[in-house]
Amino acid sequence: MSEYIPSPRDWVAEQVELYEGSQGTEGLTLRDTGLPVIIVTNRGRKTGAVRKTPLMRAKDGNSYILVASLGGAPKHPVWYHNLKAEPNVEIRDETEVHAMRVREVVDSAERKRLWDIAVAAYPPYQEYQDKTDRVIPVFIAEPTR
Repeated sequence: MSEYIPSPRDWVAEQVELYEGSQGTEGLTLRDTGLPVIIVTNRGRKTGAVRKTPLMRAKDGNSYILVASLGGAPKHPVWYHNLKAEPNVEIRDETEVHAMRVREVVDSAERKRLWDIAVAAYPPYQEYQDKTDRVIPVFIAEPTR
């Protein structure tokens, strides 16, 4: 098993530690929003290390919608590049852990449908899109078994 490297952002590292350390019984919401998050575990494309990222929980059936918003920043988050390089991930949703495979959604109709679900789950996504020139990427994480 590769080494786990926590996020350099303190609040992210602390949330992952609380969520994972409690086996999915604590740290289940994004800071002060009260909105649920999942933990996405992936492999770093440059380091090969295990990386863990809390993302908003947006579901489509048994699949998860992952939005690479970075708060509307002009560039994609690092995890976007990791998922493009290695699409096999684990998703912890509270006490359940799922092996998943992600793909970036490029079909415009599918992307719009999933985007609308994600924005319903976390309305600031639309604000983030409105303030950036890049099209915020959307992934779908689907069960591998």
